[in-house]
Amino acid sequence: MSAARQVSSLAPSLLVSMPQLLDPNFARTVVLLCEHTPEGAFGLVLNRPSETSAFEAVQLTPPPARDGGVMLWMGGPVEPQRGWILLGEEPDEGESVEVSDGLYLSTSPDVLRRLIETAPARARVLTGYAGWGPGQLDAELEASAWLLADVAVDLIFDGEAAGMWEAVIRHLGADPAMLQMGHGVH
Repeated sequence: MSAARQVSSLAPSLLVSMPQLLDPNFARTVVLLCEHTPEGAFGLVLNRPSETSAFEAVQLTPPPARDGGVMLWMGGPVEPQRGWILLGEEPDEGESVEVSDGLYLSTSPDVLRRLIETAPARARVLTGYAGWGPGQLDAELEASAWLLADVAVDLIFDGEAAGMWEAVIRHLGADPAMLQMGHGVH
Protein backbone atom coordinates (compact mmCIF):
# COMPACT_ATOMS: atom_id res chain seq x y z
CA MET A 1 0.00 0.00 0.00
CA SER A 2 1.39 3.41 -0.85
CA ALA A 3 2.10 5.89 1.94
CA ALA A 4 -0.28 8.37 0.31
CA ARG A 5 -3.22 5.98 0.62
CA GLN A 6 -5.08 6.37 3.92
CA VAL A 7 -5.93 3.27 5.91
CA SER A 8 -9.56 3.40 6.93
CA SER A 9 -10.29 2.15 10.41
CA LEU A 10 -11.93 -1.24 10.70
CA ALA A 11 -12.68 -0.63 14.37
CA PRO A 12 -14.94 -1.34 16.00
CA SER A 13 -15.50 -4.81 14.62
CA LEU A 14 -15.03 -8.44 15.50
CA LEU A 15 -12.10 -10.35 14.03
CA VAL A 16 -12.76 -14.06 13.63
CA SER A 17 -9.64 -16.18 13.17
CA MET A 18 -9.51 -18.54 10.22
CA PRO A 19 -7.86 -21.98 10.24
CA GLN A 20 -4.91 -20.68 8.19
CA LEU A 21 -3.95 -18.36 11.08
CA LEU A 22 -1.29 -20.60 12.61
CA ASP A 23 -0.47 -18.55 15.72
CA PRO A 24 -1.71 -20.68 18.67
CA ASN A 25 -2.58 -17.50 20.59
CA PHE A 26 -5.36 -16.88 18.09
CA ALA A 27 -6.64 -20.32 17.04
CA ARG A 28 -10.47 -20.22 16.97
CA THR A 29 -10.57 -16.78 18.59
CA VAL A 30 -12.94 -13.86 18.33
CA VAL A 31 -11.21 -10.51 18.88
CA LEU A 32 -12.92 -7.22 19.58
CA LEU A 33 -10.98 -4.78 17.39
CA CYS A 34 -11.02 -1.57 19.43
CA GLU A 35 -8.53 0.54 17.46
CA HIS A 36 -7.15 0.37 13.93
CA THR A 37 -4.88 3.13 12.60
CA PRO A 38 -1.88 3.39 10.27
CA GLU A 39 0.28 3.05 13.44
CA GLY A 40 -1.21 -0.34 14.32
CA ALA A 41 -4.20 -2.03 15.90
CA PHE A 42 -5.45 -2.99 19.36
CA GLY A 43 -8.00 -5.63 20.29
CA LEU A 44 -9.17 -7.99 23.01
CA VAL A 45 -9.66 -11.73 22.64
CA LEU A 46 -13.22 -12.41 23.80
CA ASN A 47 -13.44 -16.18 24.07
CA ARG A 48 -10.51 -17.29 26.23
CA PRO A 49 -11.66 -17.67 29.85
CA SER A 50 -9.10 -18.61 32.48
CA GLU A 51 -9.67 -20.70 35.58
CA THR A 52 -8.59 -17.84 37.84
CA SER A 53 -11.01 -15.52 39.57
CA ALA A 54 -10.50 -11.78 39.16
CA PHE A 55 -10.70 -11.53 42.97
CA GLU A 56 -7.59 -13.73 43.27
CA ALA A 57 -5.65 -12.09 40.45
CA VAL A 58 -6.30 -8.39 40.97
CA GLN A 59 -4.26 -6.31 43.39
CA LEU A 60 -6.45 -3.51 44.80
CA THR A 61 -5.82 -1.53 47.99
CA PRO A 62 -7.85 -2.09 50.01
CA PRO A 63 -8.88 -5.47 48.59
CA PRO A 64 -12.47 -5.88 47.33
CA ALA A 65 -14.94 -6.51 50.17
CA ARG A 66 -16.29 -9.71 48.61
CA ASP A 67 -15.74 -12.10 45.72
CA GLY A 68 -18.70 -11.91 43.34
CA GLY A 69 -17.31 -14.77 41.25
CA VAL A 70 -16.04 -12.82 38.24
CA MET A 71 -13.51 -14.84 36.28
CA LEU A 72 -10.40 -13.50 34.58
CA TRP A 73 -10.28 -13.75 30.76
CA MET A 74 -7.19 -13.83 28.55
CA GLY A 75 -7.42 -10.70 26.39
CA GLY A 76 -4.31 -11.51 24.37
CA PRO A 77 -0.61 -12.30 24.53
CA VAL A 78 0.69 -8.71 24.74
CA GLU A 79 1.36 -7.25 28.21
CA PRO A 80 -0.41 -10.01 30.18
CA GLN A 81 0.08 -8.01 33.40
CA ARG A 82 -2.19 -5.26 32.05
CA GLY A 83 -5.91 -5.36 32.80
CA TRP A 84 -9.03 -4.25 30.95
CA ILE A 85 -12.69 -4.11 31.88
CA LEU A 86 -15.28 -4.70 29.16
CA LEU A 87 -18.84 -3.72 30.05
CA GLY A 88 -22.23 -4.06 28.39
CA GLU A 89 -23.42 -0.83 29.97
CA GLU A 90 -21.79 2.47 30.80
CA PRO A 91 -20.46 2.46 34.38
CA ASP A 92 -21.86 4.97 36.87
CA GLU A 93 -18.44 5.84 38.24
CA GLY A 94 -14.97 5.76 36.78
CA GLU A 95 -13.78 6.56 33.31
CA SER A 96 -14.74 4.48 30.32
CA VAL A 97 -14.66 4.70 26.54
CA GLU A 98 -17.55 3.58 24.35
CA VAL A 99 -15.97 1.10 21.94
CA SER A 100 -19.21 0.34 20.09
CA ASP A 101 -22.92 0.89 20.72
CA GLY A 102 -23.58 -0.52 24.19
CA LEU A 103 -20.00 -1.67 24.76
CA TYR A 104 -17.59 0.15 27.07
CA LEU A 105 -13.92 -0.31 27.92
CA SER A 106 -12.40 0.87 31.20
CA THR A 107 -9.26 0.55 33.30
CA SER A 108 -10.77 2.33 36.33
CA PRO A 109 -9.93 0.78 39.73
CA ASP A 110 -13.36 1.93 40.99
CA VAL A 111 -15.16 0.13 38.16
CA LEU A 112 -12.96 -2.93 38.71
CA ARG A 113 -13.73 -3.06 42.44
CA ARG A 114 -17.51 -2.79 41.84
CA LEU A 115 -17.33 -5.44 39.12
CA ILE A 116 -15.42 -7.92 41.30
CA GLU A 117 -17.82 -7.41 44.21
CA THR A 118 -21.13 -7.44 42.31
CA ALA A 119 -20.46 -9.54 39.16
CA PRO A 120 -22.83 -7.98 36.62
CA ALA A 121 -23.77 -10.39 33.82
CA ARG A 122 -22.50 -8.27 30.95
CA ALA A 123 -18.95 -7.60 32.10
CA ARG A 124 -15.49 -9.10 31.72
CA VAL A 125 -12.12 -8.57 33.35
CA LEU A 126 -9.40 -9.32 30.81
CA THR A 127 -5.64 -9.54 31.07
CA GLY A 128 -3.36 -8.71 28.17
CA TYR A 129 -4.39 -7.68 24.69
CA ALA A 130 -3.88 -8.38 20.99
CA GLY A 131 -1.67 -5.86 19.23
CA TRP A 132 -0.50 -5.38 15.67
CA GLY A 133 2.24 -3.12 14.34
CA PRO A 134 1.86 -0.80 11.33
CA GLY A 135 0.29 -2.71 8.43
CA GLN A 136 0.46 -6.07 10.22
CA LEU A 137 -3.29 -6.59 10.65
CA ASP A 138 -3.94 -5.35 7.11
CA ALA A 139 -1.49 -7.96 5.78
CA GLU A 140 -3.17 -10.69 7.84
CA LEU A 141 -6.58 -9.63 6.50
CA GLU A 142 -5.26 -9.71 2.92
CA ALA A 143 -3.97 -13.25 3.59
CA SER A 144 -7.50 -14.24 4.73
CA ALA A 145 -6.32 -15.01 8.26
CA TRP A 146 -9.34 -13.16 9.72
CA LEU A 147 -12.97 -12.59 8.89
CA LEU A 148 -14.56 -9.28 9.86
CA ALA A 149 -17.94 -9.17 11.59
CA ASP A 150 -20.05 -6.43 13.10
CA VAL A 151 -19.89 -6.06 16.86
CA ALA A 152 -22.86 -7.80 18.50
CA VAL A 153 -23.05 -7.33 22.26
CA ASP A 154 -25.31 -10.39 22.59
CA LEU A 155 -22.69 -12.62 20.94
CA ILE A 156 -20.03 -11.28 23.31
CA PHE A 157 -21.84 -11.67 26.63
CA ASP A 158 -24.78 -14.07 26.24
CA GLY A 159 -23.26 -17.24 24.81
CA GLU A 160 -20.70 -19.74 26.00
CA ALA A 161 -17.05 -18.89 25.33
CA ALA A 162 -16.44 -22.30 23.75
CA GLY A 163 -19.17 -21.69 21.16
CA MET A 164 -18.46 -18.02 20.37
CA TRP A 165 -16.21 -18.65 17.37
CA GLU A 166 -18.84 -20.80 15.65
CA ALA A 167 -21.67 -18.46 16.69
CA VAL A 168 -20.03 -15.43 15.08
CA ILE A 169 -19.32 -17.37 11.88
CA ARG A 170 -22.94 -18.55 11.76
CA HIS A 171 -24.04 -14.94 12.41
CA LEU A 172 -22.13 -14.06 9.21
CA GLY A 173 -24.15 -16.70 7.35
CA ALA A 174 -21.30 -19.18 6.95
CA ASP A 175 -20.96 -22.81 8.02
CA PRO A 176 -18.04 -23.29 10.47
CA ALA A 177 -17.60 -26.90 9.28
CA MET A 178 -16.79 -25.66 5.78
CA LEU A 179 -14.06 -23.41 7.19
CA GLN A 180 -12.54 -26.27 9.16
CA MET A 181 -12.24 -28.26 5.94
CA GLY A 182 -10.22 -25.46 4.37
CA HIS A 183 -12.87 -24.11 2.01
CA GLY A 184 -12.81 -20.49 3.19
CA VAL A 185 -15.53 -17.87 2.86
CA HIS A 186 -16.22 -15.87 -0.29
